[in-house]
Amino acid sequence: MPADPSTLSRRARAGYFLANIGLRGMIGAALLLPYRWRVPAMGWIVSRIVAPLAGLRKRIRDNLALARPDLPAHEVAHLLRAVPDNAGRTLIEFYSGQPFLDRARAAPITGPGLAALEEARAQGRPVILITGHFGNYDVLRANLFHRGHPMGALYRRMANPWFNEHYTAAIKAIGEPMWEQGRRGMMEMVRHLKDGGIIAIAADLHVHGGRELTFFGQPAVSSVVSAELALKYDALLIPIYVVRQPNGLDFEIEMHAPIAHSDPETMTQAVHDDLEALVRRHMDQWFWIHRRWKPWMHLGLQPGTSADPPE
Repeated sequence: MPADPSTLSRRARAGYFLANIGLRGMIGAALLLPYRWRVPAMGWIVSRIVAPLAGLRKRIRDNLALARPDLPAHEVAHLLRAVPDNAGRTLIEFYSGQPFLDRARAAPITGPGLAALEEARAQGRPVILITGHFGNYDVLRANLFHRGHPMGALYRRMANPWFNEHYTAAIKAIGEPMWEQGRRGMMEMVRHLKDGGIIAIAADLHVHGGRELTFFGQPAVSSVVSAELALKYDALLIPIYVVRQPNGLDFEIEMHAPIAHSDPETMTQAVHDDLEALVRRHMDQWFWIHRRWKPWMHLGLQPGTSADPPE
């Protein structure tokens, strides 16, 4: 959640404010470049300047040491540069307007999930698209809107209140409705789903009070709400991911087969396994910057479980 500036110390307020100025300056400078140079330029800046200064390389290295201790040193060194590069490209794409939308809408969709989605829409059946912070995940919203499949999405606000203001405006410009993570946002999202709509949820973040499942063979506390909603409202649960192509500018969307209905833990674990298989094929495109595995995980599941989805 973004902090209320009035509740911050003078030092914290100044830190957030200056960080936002720096980010806005980088974004503004990058937007002066033609799109085909802008995207790789921002990738280079985040990879070579921001990541070392912000400690992102250490986060990536620590996550890789936990999840992929088998990686040779040269591959780790490559990922320390490539993961922030993808993050930088994704960030500037959010702010790039029509040039980004044109490429996102042109992305082909592969896999059996598209036929399943279209069949569900013809039947008026609700659909939950389950995704992750991989490639540029907002491509799927732009693409499916363009194909006539309007969808809603749940998003997590940035902690920096000044950066959050323009960041959320940028992602909402790609397509709405979007709901802020929280009780009110969840209620609005569920209402949309109950009416036979399509929603998209990213399922690769640590969630306090979630269930202890596994990801890359390590305990990972995760929300099972997507699976609970799919069961409660007889919605299809379709994994969908955006794969950045070798030229660094174009995309392909993979829509995998729907997850079979069973129980929330089994279904969510199937989502984890599906994403893990994709990440292993494209290690540089998942956001290894996230704190997916918390330091206390060796102690087991924290008290509390995920709440039942709202009516």
